Amino acid sequence: MTEKELQAAASGFLDTAFNLGEPETAVTEYVGDKYVQHNPQVPDGAEAFIAFVHSMRSQFPEMHLDIKRVIIQGEMVVTHSHLTLTPGEPGLAIADFFRFEDGKAVEHWDVIQNIPDTSANSNGMF
Repeated sequence: MTEKELQAAASGFLDTAFNLGEPETAVTEYVGDKYVQHNPQVPDGAEAFIAFVHSMRSQFPEMHLDIKRVIIQGEMVVTHSHLTLTPGEPGLAIADFFRFEDGKAVEHWDVIQNIPDTSANSNGMF
């Protein structure tokens, strides 16, 4: 896949799952035969990912993921995003790391950080 196609796949996967609330469609379109999960709160596999997204969206029906940047190196794609669980709250800064094989996401890591109300600098999280 080209870098542009990898960027579209990672962004499409996250947008379809979290913003559209259609993790089944996201998995069908963007996930390979296996999906290795490194987030300790989510088991391996596409079905576990689907259940996780539905659980999150049931708790936070107005959640929104705004992808700020995408970094690609080979078959690795990193997205840096702002996840707002409830409108008006600061939300979370998230870095999602995906490993792709044959154009499909097969492995995932993430780093999640709360966005504080105040900061020692004026640079912002994004």
